[in-house]
Amino acid sequence: MDGLRLIVDQRERANELLKALELLGMDIEIGTLPVGDYAVSDRLCIERKTISDFESSLVSGRLFEQIARLKDAYEFPVVIVEGSPDTFRMQRASINGAIAAIYVNYGVLVLLTAGESDTAQVIRSMAKHEQSAGAKGPSLKGAARAHSEAQFQEYVVGNLPGIGPKLAKALLKRFGTVKRIANAKPEQLAKVDKIGMKKAQRAHDILNRRYDGEP
Repeated sequence: MDGLRLIVDQRERANELLKALELLGMDIEIGTLPVGDYAVSDRLCIERKTISDFESSLVSGRLFEQIARLKDAYEFPVVIVEGSPDTFRMQRASINGAIAAIYVNYGVLVLLTAGESDTAQVIRSMAKHEQSAGAKGPSLKGAARAHSEAQFQEYVVGNLPGIGPKLAKALLKRFGTVKRIANAKPEQLAKVDKIGMKKAQRAHDILNRRYDGEP
């Protein structure tokens, strides 16, 4: 089936993968996605990582932040981890644990592919199923948005490092407002189930750190 559409984020530099997708007949548009690397439809987006990327983001804590944003933006988010399993540097039990946590805590599917060609086949198959089933095609405006005040609050708290949607709700239920969460001490935040001192300290630091970005 030709004419399958795909939006690829301009920051994604996988040239060999793009060539493989074009050879499979994909109609590719380059743009800036709010989150993710490959938008297949208005509800399905793929975050692609090499094994090295996956391990680095897992160690730094960025992985679950990215997963939370992807889940917030799309109904069916997918993470593809590309590369030979033999190249994992971390223990496989740690990798499997992370994959399980991503699925259980966020409902996000993680797929392992052998390389660019394999990844291209998976992306094309997803596009074929989505677009032949009548799903709205990919759009740069396709990200879901919060509609209620509660959803906005969950979005703000859920984007803190290591927090995510479920812990955001738990924090809001315990403290009542975003302001009270920001004013709470790490020890108070850590009393919420599954937060722990490391996440609590990181969240506290972000909420109370002076902004030093570019004007």
